[in-house]
Amino acid sequence: MNGVIGKPRNIFLVWLVWPLITLGVYYFAWYYKVNREARDFDRRIEVSPGWAALSQILGWILIIPPFISVYRCGKRIAQMQRAAGVPSTCNSWVGLILYFFFGLHALYYQHELNHVWDRYNQPEGTTVALHI
Repeated sequence: MNGVIGKPRNIFLVWLVWPLITLGVYYFAWYYKVNREARDFDRRIEVSPGWAALSQILGWILIIPPFISVYRCGKRIAQMQRAAGVPSTCNSWVGLILYFFFGLHALYYQHELNHVWDRYNQPEGTTVALHI
């Protein structure tokens, strides 16, 4: 089985700088991209990046869906780590707890996701064999 490499990102730019510059809009774009990269990396991961991002955008109205989505995003990253053959260190509960502290889950999840991309040391968009 093959997957497509995503983009390694600077964790502090993802968590603090770009969201501040864009007044928070970048976070939703980042969340969409992370979920799309999960789907593209491992076809066994079932996720609709649009619905995942929408759960974050409408979270202030719906309350529960953003928490479920953040938890599941952590599960997807852990599954990606296993598929890449790196230790599965991403913990969904840690991500969910960090969600409540200045959105630190974005920093944590991007850090964990970068482990996957670093394992291959290939440019974004490269097709690689997955560890099954």
